[in-house]
Amino acid sequence: MAEVVIYRDDKTELTGHVYRPVGTARAAVAIFPTIMNPTPAVVTKAEALAKAGYLAFICDFYGRNPHDFAEAQTLASDLRQYAPAYRQRLAAGLATVRKLAPDLPQAAIGFCMGGQAVLELARNSADLVLAASFHGLLNTDLPAEPGAVKTRILVCHGDADELVPREQVIQFWEEMDHSGANWHFHSYSGVKHGFTNPNAPPNGDMVAYDPSADRQSWSALLSLLDEVLG
Repeated sequence: MAEVVIYRDDKTELTGHVYRPVGTARAAVAIFPTIMNPTPAVVTKAEALAKAGYLAFICDFYGRNPHDFAEAQTLASDLRQYAPAYRQRLAAGLATVRKLAPDLPQAAIGFCMGGQAVLELARNSADLVLAASFHGLLNTDLPAEPGAVKTRILVCHGDADELVPREQVIQFWEEMDHSGANWHFHSYSGVKHGFTNPNAPPNGDMVAYDPSADRQSWSALLSLLDEVLG
């Protein structure tokens, strides 16, 4: 059962959800959800992390859940229109996790918009052991400066993702190299956007669940967490 935690970004009240493991946690993981804010698929991932021995905290983008995709697009556009304010909202989630588990190593993972979010945190020199993006957007208004990225990076990407064409992929690689980041990039052929969500709403041919990419990307996350945590 999730614990509800109220936190703030300036005047905006946000609602996070904590999932605790049985016994001592290995690390604390901030989870940034999709453009729709927490969904059943994201909750399932939080529960899986808790089962694997991690304290998982689902962050809140907007302070409320959108009624539909159109409203989510509006909320997301407003939030992301000014990159420093967007990063401040994301950092509020990390700060809350730090208060919940001050002695634990901290990682961050995200899905779709949440994948973009964790990469924004990495670009902003967040103190993390790992930032992992699943079918996340790779573009940014503030590319990483040399030496800025302090955390390990894992990107799990569907090669047929229309929202993230290969030009954006190559641009991201070059940005990470320019920054000197330590990055892993896993690309799954023929796989579309949203590949971790078995309940993805119909969106033409753009979004599709892929069981193999879901399994392989999750395995990659757990393996890299084992590596960075020793």
